[in-house]
Amino acid sequence: MPRSSLFASPFFVGFEELEHLLERVTKTSNDGYPPYNIEQMSDRRFRITVAVAGFTEADLEVTLEDNQLTVRGKQDDDRERDFLHRGIAARQFQRGFVLANGLEVTGAALDNGLLNIDIERPAAEPHARRIVIDTGPAPAPKRLKSVRAGG
Repeated sequence: MPRSSLFASPFFVGFEELEHLLERVTKTSNDGYPPYNIEQMSDRRFRITVAVAGFTEADLEVTLEDNQLTVRGKQDDDRERDFLHRGIAARQFQRGFVLANGLEVTGAALDNGLLNIDIERPAAEPHARRIVIDTGPAPAPKRLKSVRAGG
C-alpha cells in the first residue's frame, strides 16, 4: 500500500522512524500549562525549564522513553486546610518533549519553583567505511509474507 505523507517520495528511504516522530510531536498537548523554556546553553548542551511553582520533588516525575521526555506533576488536594478563597488549585499536568536521537538527559534539579532538565549531545565520532562493489549477479529481492484479512 503506498504511503501518503511528507515522506512518500521514493528518495526518502528508511525515514519511517522520522515520520513516527513527527506524528508523536503533533499529538503532544497544546495546553499552555505549565509554561516552559528551552535554552541552548552551547553547541551540544540544552536546558528545558518548566515552571512548577507549588510542586515538591515528590510531586514530580521525569521519565525518558524512546526519545520521549515526559514531565508529570501531581499534587494531592490538602483536605485539612480550610480555604476562604482558592485561587491556586492543586493541578495535575503532563508535558512531553521529543528529543533527537543521540541526546542524553544529564540531570534534573528543582530550584525556586523551576524544574531544570539538562540535556547534552555527546560529541560525535566521525566514521567512514569503504563499500565493496560486488561484480557477481545481483541477489534476488527478499519477498515479504503477506497475511490475508479474515483467514
